[in-house]
Amino acid sequence: METLTLVLPHFRKFTVPSPLRSLFRRSISLKAQFSTDSSRKSGAKEFPIAGMEEAFMGFITGRKKATEVAHSVWKNIIQKGDTVIDATCGNGYDTLALLTLVADESGRGCVYGMDIQQEALDNTSALLEISAEENKRKVVKLLKLCHSKMEDIVQNGNSVRLVVFNLGYLPGGDKAILTMPGTTLAALQAAGRVLVSGGLISVMVYVGHPGGRDELESIQGFASGLPVESWASFKLEMLNRPTGPVLILIFKK
Repeated sequence: METLTLVLPHFRKFTVPSPLRSLFRRSISLKAQFSTDSSRKSGAKEFPIAGMEEAFMGFITGRKKATEVAHSVWKNIIQKGDTVIDATCGNGYDTLALLTLVADESGRGCVYGMDIQQEALDNTSALLEISAEENKRKVVKLLKLCHSKMEDIVQNGNSVRLVVFNLGYLPGGDKAILTMPGTTLAALQAAGRVLVSGGLISVMVYVGHPGGRDELESIQGFASGLPVESWASFKLEMLNRPTGPVLILIFKK
């Protein structure tokens, strides 16, 4: 079978069957917001996410959602005992995924879960209670707080490995309560300050609601303006689904 070899910046090569060529060309935009040549000249290390071919191919062929791609990336970043932040708890599914990756029998690690809505924190707590063992749930700290205030809750000496954002409104909740570009930008700036070298900011942006596109543009402005010597920013979106979620990954070298 005729194949097309796709090379993503700082990812391993993988081959794409010819029936998927047009899908790549028409529907998917994976943009690396940094200069590969500049990174090589500066001696920067390669983006350390191995084995991501399956996740991306699953997304491209419709077998995986963008959220599943994000979770696959997290698995390559987080280690047991790490400190991580869920900056928008929502209904708790990301918090649970983070807990699964961080917690072990030793009780090390910490998952900070933040949201401005008590309903979201209650939903997250209920999900954790039925889905995680009690000794592992102890590493989760749920806080009713705006994500722009994350620096106020990270304990001194804790190196944060991953900060996760799932923006928009609470599914099943009040759609009038939304994340806003101003506080989201402040939260991203705070995340950059608390993040350890080798850590990641993962942002899932929903653009189908009023203000969603403005929030995306604000995030893209932040990510594209980061210095290439110390950051690498990526964007994954489906071009022929204009209201679909957009995944932005920002890696701190």
